Amino acid sequence: MITRDEAFALLKAHNSEISLINHALESEAVLRGLARKLGKDEELWGITGLLHDLDYAVTKELHDRHGLDTVKLLDGKLPAEALDAIRRHAAEMNGAEAPQTDFDYALRCGETVTGMVHAGALVRPTKIEGMNPKSLKKKMKDKAFAASVNRDCIRECDKIGLELGEFLQIAIDSVSGIASEVGLAED
Repeated sequence: MITRDEAFALLKAHNSEISLINHALESEAVLRGLARKLGKDEELWGITGLLHDLDYAVTKELHDRHGLDTVKLLDGKLPAEALDAIRRHAAEMNGAEAPQTDFDYALRCGETVTGMVHAGALVRPTKIEGMNPKSLKKKMKDKAFAASVNRDCIRECDKIGLELGEFLQIAIDSVSGIASEVGLAED
């Protein structure tokens, strides 16, 4: 399996936009937090979160290729279960089979929630410091807030046995751990 350092170098080679790199780092953090909670392989889940959108710079206008090109780039570098999760995280767009495993659902809801957490932190004077699930739940009800974030995908956390509030707390705690790296630390 690819190492974390190799994965990060690969990410930077394929994505130069800071927003994509931040999303990848936040996804890695959330997937590691979910793996810890669910007793799964934290390294595998984290690296998969880091690399799940590796093809985004190329496929952002070619939605039917998103995830599929990443799988080709990572063939032989990650186990089949990780490649399946990457393929399935964008199943509605790329025609892959629907999510089936905890890993599939964790990647889908885990990478999606980063948009809500990041946007929520940016509008707070203390950024992510002191953020709580209740405030994020309220933001989720406002369809105009972080409008591109798929709320239904976030709610798929129930497929991995987590109530929404508990899932949001894991996401907040995970991203808080890297807040200074992704521009969400209090100034």
